[in-house]
This record gives sequence, structure tokens and C-alpha cells, in this order.
Amino acid sequence: QVQLVESGGGLVQAGGSLRLSCAASGRTFSIYAMGWFRQAPGKEREFVAGIRWSGGSLYYADSVKGRFTISRDNAKNTVYLQMNSLKPEDTAVYYCAAARFFAPGVDLRSVGPNRYDYWGQGTQVTVSA
Repeated sequence: QVQLVESGGGLVQAGGSLRLSCAASGRTFSIYAMGWFRQAPGKEREFVAGIRWSGGSLYYADSVKGRFTISRDNAKNTVYLQMNSLKPEDTAVYYCAAARFFAPGVDLRSVGPNRYDYWGQGTQVTVSA
């Protein structure tokens, strides 16, 4: 089992920044990829950013590309999401997720949330206009 704990959410004005953290514990050696998703009220959970645990390509939803940056610190078993130039439409509960395996070369933007094996509890991000 893998446990994920998010932190770093909060209330920020439009144009501001936040950094989310996702600390993984347990059988972290089994993690193949991690992703950040978000879910706004009345909407489906959507992909935000993804990264393979071993490194390599980074993946972003078009709506956040150029504003958000995903990174990892393997020594700390932690994945980060730096969010800059925040907009009111970024308001949502943000979740990190971990997957044990995807086919090599898969584009993480095409992987739906049901393909991930472990989830954090979520952290609220609210951006005021």
C-alpha cells in the first residue's frame, strides 16, 4: 500500500501562487507515475499534471501549461505542484494520485483517474477574483 498526503492548499487572489506538496509513504518503490488532478463542484475530476517517478517527460493539461510546474524529490518521496498566475477557474479540490504501472511511453494526459491506484485526501485551492 501507498499512502499519499497533500498539503499547501489555501485561499489566494487571482494572479497569486501556491505550491502543493504530496508526500508518499509505504511501498513507494511500487510507484510508476504520479499525477495531480482537480475537481470543482459539479464537475468531473480532471487531469492537471503528471510525472513518472523515475523522471523523464512532464505532462500538463492545456489549461495549466505555462503556469503550473510539477516536480519530484525522490529522496523525500514527495511530488510538488507549483501553481503560478492562478485564476478563479483554478478553484477546486486538488488530489495527488499514484499508479503502479502504465505501458511504457503512455502519455499521462490520456490516462483517466480510474487508472490510478492510490489517492490522497485532497486539498482545497480557492482563487478569488
